[in-house]
Amino acid sequence: MKRFALASATAAAALAALPNAALAHTFGAHDAGLVHGFLHPVGGWDHLLAMVAVGLWAAQRGGKALWALPMAFVGAMIGGGLLGLAGIGLPQVELGIVLSVVALGALIALQSRLPLLASAGVVALFAVFHGHAHGAEMPEAAQPLLYGLGFALSTALLHGAGIGAALSLRRLVEGRKGALALRGTGAVVGLAGVALLALG
Repeated sequence: MKRFALASATAAAALAALPNAALAHTFGAHDAGLVHGFLHPVGGWDHLLAMVAVGLWAAQRGGKALWALPMAFVGAMIGGGLLGLAGIGLPQVELGIVLSVVALGALIALQSRLPLLASAGVVALFAVFHGHAHGAEMPEAAQPLLYGLGFALSTALLHGAGIGAALSLRRLVEGRKGALALRGTGAVVGLAGVALLALG
């Protein structure tokens, strides 16, 4: 698990370092597929912060949450992507995405101990909005299967990056201070979401 988290964190850091031109939606419809889908989640701060926050919260909770929360998010996101691809509308998609950043940051900052099923339900609810945005923004001529595989893989890596970051933080800052540092990270994520909400 630690090796996976480290590899995921490295991959996510490499993605984040890509130039803005590579992150923008510059692919033509005939090019849109695996790479376009893979890059889409890291093309906006709202997606990026929320997906990393899921990993942070999963690591903060520990136990079954380490795999249950990321799996709930990815699964529901794929469902939302299918809705978007089919042209089935959802109300306030962009607002739902930004609110996910605020809410997930707050849950980490408050060190929430919701029951596992409720926690998975929270991340799944927000994931539907993220997935819908991915599916609705897919170019018409894109290869849907490869595009979906790309954004699902990228999302899983971002969750892994969040888990890896939380575990690394705990190793670097031991005991109660480590827990407080993780909660502080959640607060920063939540405040970033508030800033995105204000800018939107």
